[in-house]
Amino acid sequence: MRLDHKDIEILKYIQTDLPLESNPYKTLADRIGLSEEDIVMRIKTLKSKGVLRRLGAVLRHHKAGFTENAMVVWKVDSKQSDEIGGIMAQFDEISHCYLREVPPDFDYNLFTMIHARTRDELNRIIDKVSRQTGLTDYKVLKSIRELKKESMVYFT
Repeated sequence: MRLDHKDIEILKYIQTDLPLESNPYKTLADRIGLSEEDIVMRIKTLKSKGVLRRLGAVLRHHKAGFTENAMVVWKVDSKQSDEIGGIMAQFDEISHCYLREVPPDFDYNLFTMIHARTRDELNRIIDKVSRQTGLTDYKVLKSIRELKKESMVYFT
């Protein structure tokens, strides 16, 4: 899909915090010379064409009680990666699931981000993923400190 100037203006606006008001698109509509209905229609088109994945609130998971989070890396045979990735993608507790190229001395090629409220819950989720996929060779990588976490801004 080719984005025009107005699409880019809409994306600039919605990639940041929307104002908490009854008509959050009115300011944008007035600024770029469209109606609010046109803005909503364009957003729906951007979503249906796959440019926009979703529109939603960003939760601060630590403040919401999800304090036990880990990247778990799994050793997966490349012939099974689509099947295993599909199983992992079904877990609500997994927010990210990526098959990645890795250096020759690192065997773990499937990366998942798992979110839980307690250490026990995290371990139960990892065990359940392991049982359902049949994978037993994995490493749990816990963060020591968050150095940066921001939503990407693509249009400025």
